[in-house]
Amino acid sequence: MKPPVEHVRVSARSKDIMIKIKRNTGLEHWNEICRIALCRSLTNTTPPSKHDKFADSSIDIEWKTFAGVYSDELASITLLKAKTDGVDISRKEAIAEYFRDHLERGIASLQNIKSIEMLYDK
Repeated sequence: MKPPVEHVRVSARSKDIMIKIKRNTGLEHWNEICRIALCRSLTNTTPPSKHDKFADSSIDIEWKTFAGVYSDELASITLLKAKTDGVDISRKEAIAEYFRDHLERGIASLQNIKSIEMLYDK
């Protein structure tokens, strides 16, 4: 299955949050945090807010590194959720924007995480 994006990028604000998450949880890799964030956002029943264009941080993760062995699953879930939320999945840009909105919302939802155990609570 084709991924929704080739490269996963986050905003400067999200990078700051992820630095704090790394410090508080002991998670070592950006892709771990981003996967958790995406999944948390996808479980939310409401569509993510559209984000204005924002400055990217220096974090740039290739899809295969981001998704790992879950590439097909993460791509499928994102596309299914996009279709459910009325996104025109025939437009690659719309899917990429939708993915990014979910990722940004998911990272924001993690900003108060103080320990790795808190990741299990919603």
